[in-house]
Amino acid sequence: MKKKIMIGSFSLVTAFALAACGNDEDSMPDEGMDPDSDNNMEDMKDEMPDNDDMDGMDMDDDEHEDMDHSSSGEVPDELEEEENPTFEAGSQAMVEGGHMEEMEGAEATIVGAYDTTAYIVSYDPTNGGERVENHEWVVHEEIEEAGEETFEPGTEVTLEADHMDGMEGATAEIDEAEETTVYMIDYTPTDGGEEVENHKWVTEDELSEVE
Repeated sequence: MKKKIMIGSFSLVTAFALAACGNDEDSMPDEGMDPDSDNNMEDMKDEMPDNDDMDGMDMDDDEHEDMDHSSSGEVPDELEEEENPTFEAGSQAMVEGGHMEEMEGAEATIVGAYDTTAYIVSYDPTNGGERVENHEWVVHEEIEEAGEETFEPGTEVTLEADHMDGMEGATAEIDEAEETTVYMIDYTPTDGGEEVENHKWVTEDELSEVE
C-alpha cells in the first residue's frame, strides 16, 4: 500500500513538472525575437518626425545658397554709370523685391548705379551642378556675345559674370530682358547673416525710399 502511494505521488510531481515546462515554453518568445522589440518599436515611432515636421523641412537647397554675395566691386569697363539715378551713391534704400529671402526688407547703402539691360537667365553651371533656372540678374555687359542690340528671350549666350560658383563661362538662355538702372549695394541680411558688400545686382523696381 505504501509503495502504491509513493508511485502515485511521483506521478503527480512529474505531471506538475511537465505542466510547468509547458507554461514556460508558451511564455518564451519565438526564436529570433527580441523580447524588447515592442518597446524598441515604440521608441522609434516617438523619434520619427510627424508629417507636419516633414512638410516644414527644406528638402531643396536654395539655388542662391552658393552665391558669392559680396564682391570686389569691379564692374565691366563697358558698363555706364547712370547720370541721374533715383538712388544716389552713398544714399540709403529699402530692398523691397530682392531675389533672395534674406534681402527683402533689408536696408541697403547704394554703392553704384548703372544704366543697362538686366537679364533673367537659366544656365548649366560649369562645375557640373544642377541647372539654375531664372537667375536674377546678369547685365548686358556681363555676356560674352554682347553688342549694341538687346538679347531676345530664348537666345543662347555665354556668361562672363561670376556671381555664383560655376556661372562664369556657362552657356545660358535668356529668359527675360529689362532696360533699367541696376544698383550695386551693401546690406545686412534680415536673417542675421554677415554684411554683404558690393552685391550685384538689384533693379530700381526692387528698391524703395527709406521712411
